[in-house]
Amino acid sequence: MPTALISHPDFLLHDTGPFHPERPDRITSVLAHLGVSGDVTAGTQQAGTQQADVQQTEAQQSGLLCLTPAPADDAWIKAVHDAAYVDAVADWCGKGYRNLPTGDTTLSSTSETVARLAAGAAMRAVDAVLSGEAERVFCVARPPGHHAESDRGMGFCIYNNAAVAARYAQSRFGVERVAVLDWDVHHGNGTQEIFEEDPSVYYFSVHQSPLYPFTGAEREKGTGEGTGYTMNVPVSAGSGDEVFIDVLRGMILPAMKAYQPDLFILSAGFDAHVEDPLSGTLVTDAGFRSMSRLVLDFAEDACGGRLVSVLEGGYDLEALGRCAADHVGMMNA
Repeated sequence: MPTALISHPDFLLHDTGPFHPERPDRITSVLAHLGVSGDVTAGTQQAGTQQADVQQTEAQQSGLLCLTPAPADDAWIKAVHDAAYVDAVADWCGKGYRNLPTGDTTLSSTSETVARLAAGAAMRAVDAVLSGEAERVFCVARPPGHHAESDRGMGFCIYNNAAVAARYAQSRFGVERVAVLDWDVHHGNGTQEIFEEDPSVYYFSVHQSPLYPFTGAEREKGTGEGTGYTMNVPVSAGSGDEVFIDVLRGMILPAMKAYQPDLFILSAGFDAHVEDPLSGTLVTDAGFRSMSRLVLDFAEDACGGRLVSVLEGGYDLEALGRCAADHVGMMNA
């Protein structure tokens, strides 16, 4: 089965203003390194549609199956987020708020719609891998999601894309066990909080500590029935390829194998890179390739190859573009 790529020109319309780390150029850099154009003429639906057609043609030429997402319906967003919060986000954007009152996330009038589309992209990826349309999928989407908790967005995140995907897989396809691996340099407090009482979703994270959002201590292992189904492996600033690879190989993947997941979701942040301005870890391009290899081999062995990979952080445009393209290239090999 082919490897699929999911993106959309409208991901550029979430306006965070000049010089913001989480900016539209992140999407265009990834797509450019993949050989897929990412420019869009804002404000015209026709232009967005035409650009999506161009992207589909270019992706097909690169051997990728290009899939188009649709915005997630309310029911799927509210399956992981409190209804009052979801309704408030739409209201805040409609009223012209420039910042999310619940956390450090810039808003524009289009942000709620684009965030809903990002969640829909992760859902479309689940559809593809669980229906046999594709074996592996990479979502080039923004805003990222792993900091969004059930009742608040923060850390550049509005809705939690990986969490929506996990719950959608369980509700729509009857998946029993989902493993979510988060290798973003920042701890995914949102994904952990949403599933911390739920043994049907095992959340794994390797992240720099101390670092925003200052959660993800090793002692945080879940609560209630979910106790033992959260694994946090904090690493120090200065950690590089060997540390991250050893954590995956020696700790996270063995525990994940014992869990026997039916679906594997990767929160693929590339901000642990040595060139990233928001972290202090020293992972190189080669390190991310090795990490991707471990993940792909595990998915092949344990999940029938089924992997949904969702872009999270990564704020040096060139490093992000290179590493994401390497990641997709290895998925598509």
